[in-house]
Amino acid sequence: MAVRTNGLSREFIIHPGETLKEMLEDREMTQRELAIRTDVTETHISNIVNCLKPISVSFAKKLEYALGVDASFWINLQANYDKEMADFEEVNLISTEELGILQRLKSITEYVQEIGLLNPDVQGSLLVIEWRKLLNISSLVRIPEISQAGAYRLAVADNVDPYVLFTWLRIADLMTKSQQVNQELDIDRLRDNLHLIRGLAFEDVDSIHLGLKGIFAECGIKFAIVKHFTGAPVQGVIKRNNDGTLSLIMTVRRKFADVFWFTLFHEIGHILNGDIDDRLIDYEFTKSEIEDRADTFAANILIDPEQYCLFVETGDFSLRRIRQFCSEQNIPTFMLIGRLQRDDHLKYHQYSDEKIRYELNNIEKQM
Repeated sequence: MAVRTNGLSREFIIHPGETLKEMLEDREMTQRELAIRTDVTETHISNIVNCLKPISVSFAKKLEYALGVDASFWINLQANYDKEMADFEEVNLISTEELGILQRLKSITEYVQEIGLLNPDVQGSLLVIEWRKLLNISSLVRIPEISQAGAYRLAVADNVDPYVLFTWLRIADLMTKSQQVNQELDIDRLRDNLHLIRGLAFEDVDSIHLGLKGIFAECGIKFAIVKHFTGAPVQGVIKRNNDGTLSLIMTVRRKFADVFWFTLFHEIGHILNGDIDDRLIDYEFTKSEIEDRADTFAANILIDPEQYCLFVETGDFSLRRIRQFCSEQNIPTFMLIGRLQRDDHLKYHQYSDEKIRYELNNIEKQM
């Protein structure tokens, strides 16, 4: 079922036959005379000037001889008309199913408009056209087929919306594509810089963003933070680029600082462990040996494993003792509290005032 919209006005689309008709009137030339000069039937001329037939390339050459107007003029006139008609039909024949997909993409649309990747003034059918261009697909309806057949394949999960997931991954690609990184991936440098990356956990959120972007660039990694959306349960994406660099895209799940840093080092663990062939999409629900290995890496990098075990053995999880341990280990208190909560030594509501939340909206707009 198709719907009509007011996206484009048909009355402003001019058939090249109208231009030919005006030219004949200006020259006081009859359609019969033009038919003789161009060696076609008078009916053929009538159909063109009455906008019933197009001007073909061969007829454009004949008009060049008969009227002294270059064939390219008529060819371009016809091409422009065909393009405008195609645009008109495209906007006015968009299905209700495709318009319905816009509702599923409402939140991510607002975000993409806010960061300047979509025109904030378009809506309805014209917004469908904008999304088609941004997603490189001729119909939004076909998105699930690409998700199942290509790099976005994943196990079926109730919390996955294929339209949101596909769109999120595309936006993530776009937000790193334009970054200029002159260094190919350097694993050794990344490993040597782990302490610098961890040290940024003490900084304010703006400094964290700039610091991470700079350190990763020196290691041949393009870095971006993309907002988390319901329907796209992704915690990180790592992708190999054709220029020898790597792209690391993070999402901000639940906005807690301890989750952010654990997830960041989890993704770094994947890089150092050699888990990336072409693209690795880290879903929140994925469980596997390589995920467990990345988790172990992140936990041990953030907090010295031996010292953490000794701390846990004391059984003293008071805030005073937590702060003392963090001071000794030179780590933020939220990092230890988050680890203790994940390991079920603390309830998630305990010491909630010590947990830092990252508001990264400004960062996302700058990526």
